[in-house]
Amino acid sequence: MKRTLLLLAALAMPAHADIAVSANDGKQVLDDGRQIVPSPLVPDSISILDFGGGKLRVVATVAAPASVIGPPRSVAITPDGAYAIVTCARRVRADGKDIEPDDRVSVIDLKAAKIVSTIRAGAGASGIAIDPSGRRVLIANRAAGTVSLFDLAGGSLRPLATVAIGPTTSSPAQPIFYDGGRQALVTRDGDNRVSRIVVGSDSLALVEPATMASLRPYAIDAAGDRHFAVTGNIGGGGRDMDTISLIDLSGAVPVTVDTVAVGLTPEGVKMSRDGRYVAVTVNNGSNMPRASRGWSDHGLLQIWRIDRGRLVKVTEAWMGGWGQGMVWSRDGRQILAQAMLGNRIESFSFDGTHLRRGAVLTLPVGPAAIAGVE
Repeated sequence: MKRTLLLLAALAMPAHADIAVSANDGKQVLDDGRQIVPSPLVPDSISILDFGGGKLRVVATVAAPASVIGPPRSVAITPDGAYAIVTCARRVRADGKDIEPDDRVSVIDLKAAKIVSTIRAGAGASGIAIDPSGRRVLIANRAAGTVSLFDLAGGSLRPLATVAIGPTTSSPAQPIFYDGGRQALVTRDGDNRVSRIVVGSDSLALVEPATMASLRPYAIDAAGDRHFAVTGNIGGGGRDMDTISLIDLSGAVPVTVDTVAVGLTPEGVKMSRDGRYVAVTVNNGSNMPRASRGWSDHGLLQIWRIDRGRLVKVTEAWMGGWGQGMVWSRDGRQILAQAMLGNRIESFSFDGTHLRRGAVLTLPVGPAAIAGVE
């Protein structure tokens, strides 16, 4: 009966609704700054959310493997809103005491609220990008040092090509498409580079030299006309000041044009749909041991404006600890931000100048990655 009600709720979603999908990890929790496997385990899941206009509700929940390891864009939604794709970078080891690389990828039919197909990518399958056509999908395989290209049709993924980005230690984390889907960038937090890839109909070609953003580029995003991309750089290791960087994509070669300090560990970056603003979740020491010099009991949600090739800070607000990903509403007036501590998804309104707190959802396990329709 409960399953039937969830499906009816999914079918009743209005076409104009703001829809997001949160990937939730039950395998990792923090114990005074140390990531551990909880006992007992709570299953991973996918939450389908309806938000916008100040509201926030769970439409349906689907059991599916997910992981907090990697940038918080390990889930993506097709442009038509029909399917979500989620990777699982880590699984629990056989002894139940730790985690190890995984490679599972699930495709979820959002209307039916169920997994319709699964496939295996590379070891440590992590960040996902879907091209504007909704047919080509890139997945970064962090533990393999590769990026894989898939064709998506009828809810099934078909492998097309895989390219080596660098050694396994390069840790390719998050890809994005740009140039109408003809090119892509992928962050490499293992060796401080952002690689450019030429994307063919069934091929990938790595282009050298790589772009240098800052230390350990990790999260990356682009939106609007994709004139710019922004990276979150985590080279401070939770102790020293970290940064975000702005990359100009308009020329023949991507060029980093600005880098600004944001605090400790910018876990996620997300541009507004018009490409004018950048939201950043900053851990702010909330994922560190309490005895650490930089420990804090809260994270930060920051908003930056892209102004003539520069990043200008607009505002910030306190949020839950160990922050992960974000999504913007279609009208740019609402932001959802994930906090692994407390298993929270927090809503904020944004008027172009200020952030104000709104509704909060508490989930059974930690929300680790999130995506909306783009």
